[in-house]
Amino acid sequence: MKRRQIIAAAGVGLAATALAACKQETPAAGGAERSQERFNWKMVTSWPKNFPGVGIGAERFAKLVEQMSDGRLKIKVYAAGELVPALEVFDAVSRGTAEMGHGAPYYWKGKVPAAQFFCALPFGPNAQEMNTWLHRGGGLELWEEVYRPFGVLPMACGATGVQTAGWFNKEINSVDDFKGLKMRTPGLGGEVLTKMGGTVVNMPAGEIFTALQTGVIDATEWIGPYNDLALGLHKAAKYYYTPGWQEPNVTFELDINIKAWETLPADLQAIVRAAARDVNGDMLDDYNARNMDALETLKGEGVQVRRLPDTVLARLKEVAAEVVEASAAADPVAAKVWAQQKAYLQRLYEYAEANEKDIYNIRG
Repeated sequence: MKRRQIIAAAGVGLAATALAACKQETPAAGGAERSQERFNWKMVTSWPKNFPGVGIGAERFAKLVEQMSDGRLKIKVYAAGELVPALEVFDAVSRGTAEMGHGAPYYWKGKVPAAQFFCALPFGPNAQEMNTWLHRGGGLELWEEVYRPFGVLPMACGATGVQTAGWFNKEINSVDDFKGLKMRTPGLGGEVLTKMGGTVVNMPAGEIFTALQTGVIDATEWIGPYNDLALGLHKAAKYYYTPGWQEPNVTFELDINIKAWETLPADLQAIVRAAARDVNGDMLDDYNARNMDALETLKGEGVQVRRLPDTVLARLKEVAAEVVEASAAADPVAAKVWAQQKAYLQRLYEYAEANEKDIYNIRG
């Protein structure tokens, strides 16, 4: 009898233990439910609807995230002006009007002076070098640090590669030809133009053609042949100059409201990061492929493609160095970013000089 009582008591104890274990698993079950929570987000962009390259890249990012998450995170993409103006994307994400944004960091240099150092530097890094600095040289961590006070998390999400110098309604034969020139060109390149005696007129893509055609501006640069052909800029200007000294590359950014980001489960955060990296590389591939096709089309339509004179490029390089240093010195955060970036880029340049440059020269 005593043995049966002991066995019965043991059975009750095991059952109680099992019940307690089930109760302990309840939070985990709740976590599983949370991991299946669905999100509907908005993304505002600086680009016209379905615009080649950058606009399509933003749309592709949204589709990738939806596919990879099995529909748990859906992102509605808004073109420039549909929800907020093209140049107010950063502010919209910062204040939570939209959970995400896609634009170019130098568009908000008035609010965040250091932002342009993550975007494009005249005579600076190409796409490969910029990506290396961001993802392997500490640049991304600095970028996150710079944007954190604004409640924004940045990620690289697209690149153009080397751009063109732009479209001009007058010939550029000497540095004096920049005096009085009204040109649409953003970022540090615009500051170089100003120091050369020109006037910078900032505007989004959708306004460029009319401004160039009507004489509001004398010249413009946008990205390169792929986008320039889509905008019809060859119908508004006579001369097309290379190389893109002002933007050897532009890195586009995905902006995410930090409070919204913190509501996402870890797996959705990982999906967003993976999709951004995918689009970052895919957009560069797209530009490389489409630019050469578009340039052939432009030449076939009689566009005069010219190279800026060596004397002009040499002076632009001198002024660019002055502008970059002065811009960094004017803001302590920008100074910190530029000091780290410059040191890392110098190492990249030395490697390219000893290795890649010779291959390009020999290859011809």
